[in-house]
Parts: sequence; structure tokens; C-alpha cells
Amino acid sequence: MNDLEARQLRYFVTVAEELNFGRAAERLGMTQPPLSRAIRGLERQLGVHLLERTTRQVTLTPAGEVFLRDARTALEAIAAAGRRARHAARPAPRLRLAMKADTDAGLLPRILSAYQDEDAALAVELVLGGRGEQAQALREGRADVGLLVSPFDDRDLDFEPLLTEPRVVALASTDPLADRPSLRLADLVGRILPDGTPADQDGPPPLNGGRGPSTAQPGLVAGTQQKATDLTQILSLVELGGIVCFPTVSVARRYQRPEIAYRPLSDLEPATLTVAWPQNARSAAVAAFVRVAVSIAAATQDHEEAPLSAAT
Repeated sequence: MNDLEARQLRYFVTVAEELNFGRAAERLGMTQPPLSRAIRGLERQLGVHLLERTTRQVTLTPAGEVFLRDARTALEAIAAAGRRARHAARPAPRLRLAMKADTDAGLLPRILSAYQDEDAALAVELVLGGRGEQAQALREGRADVGLLVSPFDDRDLDFEPLLTEPRVVALASTDPLADRPSLRLADLVGRILPDGTPADQDGPPPLNGGRGPSTAQPGLVAGTQQKATDLTQILSLVELGGIVCFPTVSVARRYQRPEIAYRPLSDLEPATLTVAWPQNARSAAVAAFVRVAVSIAAATQDHEEAPLSAAT
């Protein structure tokens, strides 16, 4: 079998995503006949049928479903290789650190200080993103190392856990639940998280991205129709009673406000801060950052702060 080309993979992925040759051709900026010929040629080259075609629909075969997953991974790797090469060719390359703001458990300043002591010549560039975007930034070559909160998609990544922290619920001080010293997830029925997930489920965000009718408690401000991702925005909505959220204890300590009550949740899983990097990374700078991060986290755990008190 001859080597596959990136062009063939891109054509197939587009058809598989659209399940319509006309729409796929439009996305690719070409006409339908050469796209159809290209897909047939790919199937002959592989010796398998990737798509079932009828006059009414196009569907993936079992072989096509497997090939789609691997084709996406291959295209992702090709794009990442180009980004990493361009980054390495910069006159003053930087270590790109992917993270979500305020999810570093207070470790980042100490990690950066210790890292600069090891390699003062290499600056660190922060690649900030929303929830769940850090792992993809590493796979796509947009970042070299990341601070991620588990669980996350660890495909093609290596990682080391740094610090595990309890999470609490942040709710408006005017919420009736704020009068209780501690809560359970079931107590949060009717309240929503920043991504639109029902707070009593603590599950993944809904497929509609959290948009839709509010399920806020009567008397509270209606939930936002757009996802809140910035911590300042999230806490402002918590203050108004529009949402609740599950920050770690370290975040709750840093953002004490009279309008917000932080309460323990007895059945809420803790959060683990993790340092992660691409499996194929061979960078001394990445290795140094990981070594420093693990060392700082271990020292922090040895001098763990007292638990968060139940305060508004």
C-alpha cells in the first residue's frame, strides 16, 4: 500500500463529518466529482469500504469509523509538528504553559520562580484557555506543558499529579442553603453550574453547551443564557444567585466575599491538579518544568494549610 497523504485524510474527515458529498465539497472549496473520485481512490488504496452510499444518505462503515478516529489524530499530529517547528525556530523560543486561570492551587508563582532559577534564559508564556482546552492545546502543539485539573482527556499525553484539594460549593449568601454548615449534592437540586450542568449531578456539560431555560430556584436571578468561563464573571453570577460553582479550597480562600458563601459538600469528589506534556516531548525545558512543579507541589503538601472555615 502506498503512503497516505494528508490531503486524502482531510478529504475523508470532511466527508465523514458532513455525511454529504455536496456539503463536504463546499467546505473544501472544490466540486463534488473530484471529491468522490478521491474517496473511491482512498478506499481502493486501503482495500476496504469506508462509506456506505445510497441515493438518500451516506454512512460510515465500521472500518470508516476506525479510520476517522485515526485520520483525525494523524492530521492533528501533522498540524502540531508544524506549530512546534515554527515555535522552535523563533529567535527567542519560550516555554508555553497551558492553563485555566485560577486553577493552579496557588502554586504557579512558586513554580515559575523556581523554574527561572534553573533556566533564567527561557521565559514562560502563558496560554490561557477555558475548561478542558488545555489538553487539546498540548496535542495541537500550541503549548509545551500544561497545568490541568483531572479528569481530562489524556490521549497522547504524559502527566504527573501534583496536588489534590477538596472542592466546596460557592453560592449566594442570600441563598437559603447558606444557612447550613455543610451540604450534599442532592441539596443543590434546581441550581445550575456555569456550563449549564445541573449542580446536583456534578456531571459533564450538556450537549447544548448549557444554553436553554433557567432552572434557578424561585426568587433567584435567572441563569445566564451563555456559558461563563472567566472566574470574575462566574463569581459575579454566583453573587446574584444565577449559578453556583465548585471551586477548590485554595480558590475559595483567595476570593472571600461577603456576598458569597462557601460550604463543604460531603459527597463532592476532590480536584487533582496535574502537570501534563505531549508523550513525544524531548525538551529539556519541559523536563525541568515538570521536575520543579512536582518538587514545589510536594513541599506544599508537607506544609498544608488549615481547612477552609465555613464563612460567607
